[in-house]
Amino acid sequence: MKLITPDWPAPPTVRAFTTTRSGGVSSGAFASLNLGDHVGDAPAAVATNRARLCAQLDVPTEPCWLRQVHGCQIVTASAATRGSEADGALSREAGAVCVVLTADCLPLLLCDDQGTAVAAVHAGWRGLADGVIEAAVTALALPPERVLAWLGPAIGATAFEVGDEVRERFWREDAATSVAFVPSAASTITQRRWQADLFVLARRRLQRLGIEHIFGGGNCTFTQPEQFFSYRRDGMTGRLASGIWLTSV
Repeated sequence: MKLITPDWPAPPTVRAFTTTRSGGVSSGAFASLNLGDHVGDAPAAVATNRARLCAQLDVPTEPCWLRQVHGCQIVTASAATRGSEADGALSREAGAVCVVLTADCLPLLLCDDQGTAVAAVHAGWRGLADGVIEAAVTALALPPERVLAWLGPAIGATAFEVGDEVRERFWREDAATSVAFVPSAASTITQRRWQADLFVLARRRLQRLGIEHIFGGGNCTFTQPEQFFSYRRDGMTGRLASGIWLTSV
């Protein structure tokens, strides 16, 4: 099983990961390490994949698997039940594993420089526009200068084409986000299209909150089919997992 370990200066009590699509038992469109139980894959295969992941990571408890709805709800991992409706989880307790599933949306991992709190956030363009990052940072209740952020694999700007309404949604709130949108070759006089950069949009949101320690970004799910699932590329596909938790040592 090939995992990605975030390259960031997190304290030793913080553990974090992002999966790739290799190392599982799923087949066909879900080959092979699909962690999503809502995409049409065989339930037994998903259960096996999740068990394999937990074994490899040697996690102390079952991860907090959420039912994500592109909203802004953030739950406490230790208090949530499997399938809780939320788009992020946080923890201040050792052993509670926060995790989000993605297949083009941006997984965002957060911690503080002293290893007292962690969070995992699912941030597609709707969540970014509605304030899911702001909700997670508010829930962490930490001084922004102490927060570290890592941006996991997501669809890159060259592959993520959106309509004018998406650009307008961000631009109306913050004109500086215009740098995250480049005119698409598919634009016409009557219908403007844009290539949107989720990484730039997320960094802008974090910086507006006073967070400057931002790492990761740039790994495109769409253009790396051997490594990553991509909903926009394939339609029916699996889900990657990005998680984070605190240890006692």
